[in-house]
Amino acid sequence: MRIFFGIILVVILGAAITVFGIVPARIDDGMNVVTAHDPYELSGEAEALHETLRVADLHSDMLLWMRDPTRWNDRGHTDLPRLRAGGVALQVFASVTKTPSGQNYDSNTADSDDITALAIVQRWPVRTWTSILERAVYHADRLNRLADRDDSFTVVRTRADLEAVLAARETDPTALAGLLETEGAHPLEGDLGNIDVLWEAGYRMLGLQHFFDNELGGSLHGVSNAGLTDFGRDVIRRMDERGLIIDVAHSSPQVVDEVLAMTNSPLVVSHTGVHGHCEVKRNIPDALMQRIAAGGGLIGIGFWADVTCDDSPEGVAATLLAAIELVGIDHVALGSDYDGTVTTTFDASEYAVLTDRLLDAGLSESEIRQVMGENTIRFFLENLPES
Repeated sequence: MRIFFGIILVVILGAAITVFGIVPARIDDGMNVVTAHDPYELSGEAEALHETLRVADLHSDMLLWMRDPTRWNDRGHTDLPRLRAGGVALQVFASVTKTPSGQNYDSNTADSDDITALAIVQRWPVRTWTSILERAVYHADRLNRLADRDDSFTVVRTRADLEAVLAARETDPTALAGLLETEGAHPLEGDLGNIDVLWEAGYRMLGLQHFFDNELGGSLHGVSNAGLTDFGRDVIRRMDERGLIIDVAHSSPQVVDEVLAMTNSPLVVSHTGVHGHCEVKRNIPDALMQRIAAGGGLIGIGFWADVTCDDSPEGVAATLLAAIELVGIDHVALGSDYDGTVTTTFDASEYAVLTDRLLDAGLSESEIRQVMGENTIRFFLENLPES
């Protein structure tokens, strides 16, 4: 997830809100673009197959933006109507709580925070302006209130919750599950007890780092290249005890290596590419991906050019095939990074184009079914708490 340097505009708008009461209606314009395109041509075979799929995606940043998720919006990538139009059965919603100014993939410090300005300009509760933990709690509250407004949307916390949504889809194709995760574990604010706060709010997966080194250890995009701190090791142990799923999408290779050595729990890389296919720092080394898969983990492939080197539907399909070749069909999933200030060539309503291109690439129907959602659904049925 990247916040563009244009976030400076957010600071100006925040001041305008404070002084003049101005409310910007389209704060994320230009940040979550879908490239203009004619309607994609799909084969009849692909359309028929897609109608039978249970699509699942490991990463959307929809909660960061204050547009109405119950409406089909004309900007961004995800909302409930578009998820349903795309055949989505399960969506993981990430909570982005801190991002550094000048954010980049190579080197960032934790000395600045652009989310404060975003919180002010979007009129988040005042408690979120100074507390990273409260931002995560607020995002959870937003998703939980969304479920209160939509009877066919459920925030799943347990295996039983997810099973109930899947059963409901047999007669109601609009039934949709949402699962909460943090993008980085800095909402813990250095306090192990805050794991329980996040658990009670509904979080069932925690990313360890985002774009900067934090109290747990080094980020893939930080300055230290360090592994886990003592606090980070305590967090991993407590997450294992609680049954929280670990996401290492933005963790340094050293952190990933040390987490693999500490736990037998399967790990997630929620939104990524494949380094051997697209050689950029954002994609962790292939050998680490193989170790994660060998431990029963899941690799979510993103939809944006920085991790795929080609964000066309064909390019995303090619990245999925590269992941399958690297780690095996059972460990590959979708990890769009929708609404993460990335540009994509299709939004959540257009998932059928990916089904079509995977068919063109030679995957079988059963393999497409796995990649498009069943691997993710199986993973959470196996790793969410029973009740």
